Amino acid sequence: MEKLRIVFMGTPEFAVGILDTILNTNFEVVGVITAPDKPAGRGQKIKNSAVKEYALEKNLKLLQPTNLKEEVFLAELKDLNANLQVVVAFRMLPKVVWDMPKFGTFNLHASLLPNYRGAAPINWAIINGETKTGVTTFFIDDKIDTGAMILSKEVAITPDENAGQLHDTLMHLGSQAVAETLELIQNGKAETTLQVDSAEIKTAYKLNKDNCKIDWNRPGKEIHNQIRGLSPYPAAWSFFSDNGQEWNVKIYEAKFIAQTHAEAIGKIITTKKEMKIAVSDGYIEIIQLQFPGKKNLKTSELLNGISFGTNAKAF
Repeated sequence: MEKLRIVFMGTPEFAVGILDTILNTNFEVVGVITAPDKPAGRGQKIKNSAVKEYALEKNLKLLQPTNLKEEVFLAELKDLNANLQVVVAFRMLPKVVWDMPKFGTFNLHASLLPNYRGAAPINWAIINGETKTGVTTFFIDDKIDTGAMILSKEVAITPDENAGQLHDTLMHLGSQAVAETLELIQNGKAETTLQVDSAEIKTAYKLNKDNCKIDWNRPGKEIHNQIRGLSPYPAAWSFFSDNGQEWNVKIYEAKFIAQTHAEAIGKIITTKKEMKIAVSDGYIEIIQLQFPGKKNLKTSELLNGISFGTNAKAF
């Protein structure tokens, strides 16, 4: 049984939980690779990745290459003398990197592969109304999320769960999956299953302004799933208009009320504490939202300082 010497590659908070588990289960991490520092927020201040912050706290060897094929980086990576690489929410690796260690490179993906390959698996599982998802470890090959699978773990998605809540659930589940995968590899017991492609496979497309915009003509359940699947980040959004004014509004929480009515689709109906928007098969009640330049507020808080006319609409 050969002791593992691990290089970990990752960037966001999701990856931090996995790296923490690797260290706490007494595996040796000889180096951490993360994204270069970049400007973030309104002030565009240079910000470290979550993985970098954690690596510095734990005094781990840290590399931040801009080019993964650069000779200097490849020499530094080789000098770490790792025999396994673990990738969580990083970027596509060139073969010269993923093929370097003796035991290969495996990735943790936040879906039940082959479904939801791509950039936003947690979001799309909820947006598409899935009732279950999970995590999969697989050995990296030359395509995105297509390699031979090592193990999967499944979890239910509850009807009102949002992407942030599912993110945390999958981070813990992923930690277990990575720890078990490391044990299998270290003990020479890792068996793989090839992914089988089919026309039914669903893709986790990159999120953008267009696919985050709400189409109020869609069924209410689909709109509700979109809102929770994009909450808290990047958030579903819509234009609101009233009395000649127009706002770009982010919606973080809502519920669907199935009900027959004669209101125009998109009509905004408010009381002193509640707001609902008419859809074809009922109403979307808005619970939490954010107007431009304002805080993220509960609807009841927003309606303390703003009122809407009878012609207000969402579109």
